[in-house]
Formats: sequence, C-alpha cells, structure tokens
Amino acid sequence: MHTEVSETGRFERTLTIQLEESELEAAKTKAARKLSGEMKIKGFRPGKAPRAIVERMVGADHLRSEAIEEAIPQTVNAAIDESGLDPATIPSVSDIRDREEGGVEVDVLVTLWPVLDAIPDFDGRTIEIEPPVVSQEEVDHQLDALRNQFADLEDVDRAAEEGDFVTIDVSALADGVEIEQAAANDLLYEIGSRSFFPGLDEILAGAGVGDIVEGEGTLPDGFTSDGDQDVTLRALVKEVKAKQLPELTDEFVSDVTEFETADELLEMIDKNLRGYKVEAARTAFQEQAVEQLVADVDLELPQALVDAEAEARVRNLLARLESDKIGFEDYLRIIGRDQVGFVEDVKVQATSALATRVVLDSIIAIEDIEVTDEDFREALESIAAGSEMDVDELEKMLEESGQVESLTGDILRRKAHDRIADAAVAVDAEGNTIDLTPVAVDEEDDDDTNGDDGQGEESSPEIEE
Repeated sequence: MHTEVSETGRFERTLTIQLEESELEAAKTKAARKLSGEMKIKGFRPGKAPRAIVERMVGADHLRSEAIEEAIPQTVNAAIDESGLDPATIPSVSDIRDREEGGVEVDVLVTLWPVLDAIPDFDGRTIEIEPPVVSQEEVDHQLDALRNQFADLEDVDRAAEEGDFVTIDVSALADGVEIEQAAANDLLYEIGSRSFFPGLDEILAGAGVGDIVEGEGTLPDGFTSDGDQDVTLRALVKEVKAKQLPELTDEFVSDVTEFETADELLEMIDKNLRGYKVEAARTAFQEQAVEQLVADVDLELPQALVDAEAEARVRNLLARLESDKIGFEDYLRIIGRDQVGFVEDVKVQATSALATRVVLDSIIAIEDIEVTDEDFREALESIAAGSEMDVDELEKMLEESGQVESLTGDILRRKAHDRIADAAVAVDAEGNTIDLTPVAVDEEDDDDTNGDDGQGEESSPEIEE
C-alpha cells in the first residue's frame, strides 16, 4: 500500500491510496467467503464453498469489486494513521479507479477540524446593548402582583369590564341543543382571563346583572366528544364584582411580607429587578461579543463538517420528538415550516455553532487556556446541584462513561467565551459605558412579589371535563 496526501481545501485533505493487485488477493478470499455465506451452493454449507467456485458463479469482475469493498475500510484506517491526520468527520471515498499496471487507486476525502493560527484582536471592542434600567411600570407590576394576592372582590352596580369577576350560569348549544358537559352554574369567572371557552369573554364584556347574553364560541379540542366545534354560548350574569386592591401601607407590607415598611419592600423590588436586568444584559453582551468576533473571522467551514453537525442535530431532535410522542410532520406544522425550510434552518444553526466553536477552540490554543482542578470541581458541583447527585458519584459516572473530556471541553470554551467578554466594553447607543457588575438577588423574598395576579381563595374555578 502506498499513500499520497494532497491539500484539497483549507481544512480538507485527499488521501490517494494505491492497492497492488497482490493486496487484493487476500481480500478476494474474504469476499468469496462472505458471498458464499449469502448464497446457496449445492454440496457446500454456507460460507464453505471454495473461492474458485464462488468466482465462477458470480463472475471475476464481481468478486474483484467485492474484494475492493472488503479491503477499503481497513486500508483507509491504516492510511489515515500513517499520514497522521485526525479526521473531524467520517472519511468518505470519492473515487476508485483501476491502475494500468494492476491494482486500484482510491481517493479518500478527509475533513479536518478547523484550527485558526490567529484571530482578530478583541481587546477593547465596544458592544452596544440596551442599558439595564428598571422602569416605574415594572416596579408597579411587581407591587400589583403582591397586592392581587390579597385583593377583595366587591359588588359593583355597573356593566362588567375586563378584569372584573362575574358570577354566571353558562351553557353551550350545538344546533339549538344544550351540551350537558359544557354547562356550569354559579361560575365565578374573570373577564379577560381567557380561561374558559373561547368566545365567552367577548359576550360578557359590557353585560350587567340580570342580563342573558349569547354569542359564538368554540369548545376546546379534546373536550369530550364535542370538542373542537363551533357552538352558541349563553350566560346569565348574576353578579358583577370588581377587584379592590389593598393600599400599599406600612401596615399591609408588615402583615404580608418580612419587611416592616413599604419603602423597604420597594427597595428590595428595585434591587431584584435590576439584578435580573443586569444578568440579562450581561448575557446579551457576552453573546454579542462572541458573535461579533466570529463574524470578523475569515472562516469557510468544510461542507462535510456542516452536514455532519446538521445531521446530528436532526437525529437528536427526532429522538426527542419520539420520546415525547410527537410526529415530525406535526412538529413542522407547529413551528410553521416545511421540510425544505426546516433543513435550511438546521444548516444555518449548525454553521453558526461550528464557527463559534472553532473560534473559541482557537482562542484556547492561542492563549493557552487551561482547566484547573478548581474549575473542574466547580463545574461538577454545579451539575450535581441541578441533578441532586453527589459530586463524587457524578465524577465517577463521568469517568466511567468517558464524558470527562467533553466536560473539560465545555469548561475551556466557557473560559474562552468569558475571555472575549471580559476584554470588550458594553456601551449604550450614545457610546456611554454601561456598568454590568452583577447585583445580588434575594431569591426567597422575590418569590413573594412574583406570584400570579390571582385573588387567593376567590380565584376562578376550573370546569371539570
């Protein structure tokens, strides 16, 4: 076997492997044995017929072709090892041709993992982002969420409006016949909640006590055997109630929170909102810093690498869909894409992900970034905390499954990602520097001000189907 390596692309090599006719002889014997096992040859057990008989039955050309196919995998692996190449994808045979002097030549395309010798300077780059500013409207929304939990409902002598609660007897009719399962009496319903049958909110808005209103509606898909059909909704309005939110006094705050005054509560809300906004801004800033650098790199990815990444993404998606019992056609319908558009989207995502990884890997090599024992331990602790596993148990599991190298790679790329972000500067539209110093968020207290806008015990009941 003789091998020549030629450069056919920036990150692609073609191996031209020469196989002598004598090297094909051993492969012919193996091929004949394999063919014999697939054939019924009178007088011989499967796989035991002599090569000469098999060759006479299938023809010399066919046996030679099978021998070449038999010899190629082992020959290609040996040639790759000999050349010192490290394929990033499965090598592919691009051509097989007979040699005049006997034997064959095989061209094998090998795709290499792209590595950049240099990258654009990223120190001091400015990245424009939206400043993490907390608005009064956002603070008020948090306050209202808390006050809503302790709101009272009071009868009002007026037409019902969005946000009001009404007590109703409701029914649904199909072709004038009432659907028994869709009827409910003394239902307390919030107008605008869209929590019952589609169409109900529209007929209730503007209705007063004693009014009987009706209009077009739809039963939800899956609602008994009558689901997903148009009906006539009819409702008798018995009561109209408006929410009365408690005043934000020191007494109210001290009764329902751990804070003594409204000012203390406001300070906590403002701090937490700013903490979340700063974190979101930091994430956007870091992503844009990396994206900007990747866009500045002259990098043309090998098509074989993009195809392999895209195929892996599709396989993973199909596995998740199968696990969730969702058909692929149904998934396409949900996302509003046809198969051609879906494939194009996947290839774009694959190209972007690969380009980012190449740049990060290149920074790791150029700047000699390493993973310390402390880095690895912190990563293990973070994963263990999310999975409620023991750290040592997790480490042992990763070692046994061969995933330590994968985790190490993730840590290295995270550090390279941070290196880019740390070297850049966040600015607003006017070019002013934005402070993205993390703000500590009080998770426990924040839970008290991020609840549903409900009314405690007087929230709308659900209809049993």
